[in-house]
Formats: sequence, C-alpha cells, structure tokens
Amino acid sequence: MHLASVHNGSVELPAVVLPHRGVALVRDLLPTFSGDLLALIRSEPAPQLAEAVAAASDGVFRSPDEVTFGAPYRHPRMLWGIGLNYVEHASDLTESVPDEPASFVKGDHTVIGPGEDIPIPAQSRRTTAEAELGVVIGRYCRDVEPEEALSYLAGVCPVLDQTAEDILERNPRFLTRSKNFPGFFSFGPRIVPLEEAVSAAGSLADVEVSTVINGKVHRANTVSHMRYDPAFLISFHSKVMPLFPGDIISTGTPGAVHIQPGDLVECRIPGVGVLRNPVIGSA
Repeated sequence: MHLASVHNGSVELPAVVLPHRGVALVRDLLPTFSGDLLALIRSEPAPQLAEAVAAASDGVFRSPDEVTFGAPYRHPRMLWGIGLNYVEHASDLTESVPDEPASFVKGDHTVIGPGEDIPIPAQSRRTTAEAELGVVIGRYCRDVEPEEALSYLAGVCPVLDQTAEDILERNPRFLTRSKNFPGFFSFGPRIVPLEEAVSAAGSLADVEVSTVINGKVHRANTVSHMRYDPAFLISFHSKVMPLFPGDIISTGTPGAVHIQPGDLVECRIPGVGVLRNPVIGSA
C-alpha cells in the first residue's frame, strides 16, 4: 500500500494507492479522519487503514491516471540531507568522502511536489539537481542501532534535492544558504513500503537511483555504493536528536546535474517511482 496526496480542487487530500486497484482517498476509507498525510503517518494507522482498504468496494478507487499527485505533505518537521555519500559523486567534486555523514537541514519552504516548477535563484549562476532516495520515518526513533533502524520507516520515496552550487563553491560554510531556496526539495509522488523497493531490486543494496535530465540518464548508482547506507544514517541521526514520524532523510545523490530554465529533471528509482519537475527562471 502506497501513501500519497492528490489534488482535489485547491487542496491536497491524503490517499492510498494499490497497484491492482488504484487510488482511494483516505476520507472515503476512514470517514472520521480529517488530517493530511503527515497527520496520518503520525497516527500510525496501518492496521486500521489496511482493514478499511480490504473492506472497501472497487467503486472507492480511481485509476492513477485520473488524479494529479502533489507532494505527499508540505510541512515535514525535519528534512535531513546527506552530502558526498556516493564515492563516485565525491570524486566528481574532487572531494573525499567524509569519515562521518556530512548532513545538513532544509526548511519546509523548500518543498514542492511532482510537476511543480524548480525556480533558479536570481543570485545563482549554477544550480544543480540531485536525484536521491528519501527515507521517511514512521515512528518515534531515538538512539537506535543500525540493525533495527529500518523497522522505524514508514517507507521510501524519490527526491530531487537542489543546490546553488556556485554559492557553495565560494565557501563551504554557505551550505545552508545554497540548499534552502524555494523549490529546492521535491519529493513524491508516493511513499512506498521499503519491502516493495527491496523486492523489485532483489535487495536494498541493489536499489538503483538515477539523475535524469531531458530524458537522458546523467548518472546512476546503487545503494551498495553509498558510504553510509540508510540503516546507518537513521541510526546515526537518531543519536544526534529524536526522529519523529514524517521526518525525511535524503540519502545522497549518485550525481548532480546542472539545470537551466526549460529543462525537465527526474529522479528514477525502479520499484519506488519516478519524480519529474520542470525548471524555470527566477520569478
């Protein structure tokens, strides 16, 4: 069962997506629930929701082609990004892989969803987009070990993480600024159970992430080539601070691509989904 949000007029409503049945709004499955998808994740409703899905008639479901997906939710409490987590990407930037995860945080004002515009900041002459695997925390997580870390997930999703690379190149202390322009964090269209991603790839290590521009694969790599795998990243950050349901860790990119107005950039992850966003000039 995938989790998503779909446009309904001027609002976005939480929904579930079943590969063989389609899309159903949560309000049609759980009439007493009125929150967004983040509230649903925080309520840890899996058993109740699964029962409602099993009991629902086919008339509740629509084809995914009949809906427009938005960002799964707009205001995550915490967005962690991980820099230089693939050895090959670090070498692209003539950087070494850090001895510990090189993490940073982003504000929720950066969040956009599938199909929404990525604007190039007026003060940047070189902005890049980075396809990444996002891991979504599903329950309170504090001081956990890697062996148990993946059990805390609500699921995984495609991410496009943007960087004003020219600003960062001026000084590494400018990382926060270079990562926090509006539209610099896209995720969706669905949050997929980790088990499905693993099943599609054969193992978590074999899950492949591709940065794609204008239909052409710019760079692809598998989780096996991460310096710090998702379980370690969850564990590491849970020992820095508590992780709460809906928090997202974006686990690093196999390669960043320079984007310009008119480009269409994608994150492709077999078994997880395809996320596409067009690029525009600054407003």
